Amino acid sequence: MPTSNTSDIQAVGERVEALLAEFASTSDPVIAGRAEELVGLLVEFYGAGLARIVELLDEQAITPLLADKAVAGLLVLHDLHPQSTEQRVLAALERVRPYLGSHSGDVEYLGLDTDGTVRLRLAGSCDGCPSSALTVKMAIEKGIEDVAPEVTKVEVEGVAPDPASRLIAGPTAEGHTLLPLHQVSRQPEPPAATWVQVEGIADLGQGQVVPMLVADTAAVVCNVAGSLYAYTDRCPLCGSGLTGAELRGALLACPGCGQRYDVVRAGRGFGGSDEAAGVHLDPLPLLAENGGVRIAVPAQAVS
Repeated sequence: MPTSNTSDIQAVGERVEALLAEFASTSDPVIAGRAEELVGLLVEFYGAGLARIVELLDEQAITPLLADKAVAGLLVLHDLHPQSTEQRVLAALERVRPYLGSHSGDVEYLGLDTDGTVRLRLAGSCDGCPSSALTVKMAIEKGIEDVAPEVTKVEVEGVAPDPASRLIAGPTAEGHTLLPLHQVSRQPEPPAATWVQVEGIADLGQGQVVPMLVADTAAVVCNVAGSLYAYTDRCPLCGSGLTGAELRGALLACPGCGQRYDVVRAGRGFGGSDEAAGVHLDPLPLLAENGGVRIAVPAQAVS
């Protein structure tokens, strides 16, 4: 029997919700009620079995299971996860921090409200760079979503709003900018981007630059001082691709026009001219964890 992956489990959950909604829309409330009762009994039945398994396992045996996203999700669903929501959110932020550092930023945990809202403060994120703000937002959301699906919303202070973007909600009455986070199964609109597992680059050597297709998006991935960074494969100054680009320290030089970009600082143009100061590479969110690498690309690029 093949092993189900996380996306399969998520698809099953979404299908169950869709079927219940169909039953609820029927003219027979008895049938709709019986359907909900059946699902509830099945969840309770398997939850009891899972609780017994957790009870029989010692800490050493259960630790590797917590690293599995599907198993951890089931433990959260049945309120059996040994770590609290706050502990898991804090661990997720620690994993995301190195990525935020590449955008000259950091994140501070402010608290968890009783309604499931996580409150954060972002400091020093790449001002005037909407694409950098987007990648920071996505990294935070994905990191928390992976370990704490019960979180209903994330409120982030200190993000410079981009008037052209719908991804950043307006300021609150207190002047804070909010970034809404919805559980995957409850998003009212299709996601703007999709995370793709990328093979073969986790061990990319320091100073190396590798062009690749992530789904249908042309990208380049490079290693600077042991950290991986991903960008769209296009120089914004001359429009050429970055295949063959040379990386010296943190500066990536376009093979077409020679313009240099600071890979560590969200792809900012490097140089003395006004033209260089006004351009930057288009960063792609990248998360490296558990020996794997995921890169986020526009959803329409994923077939």
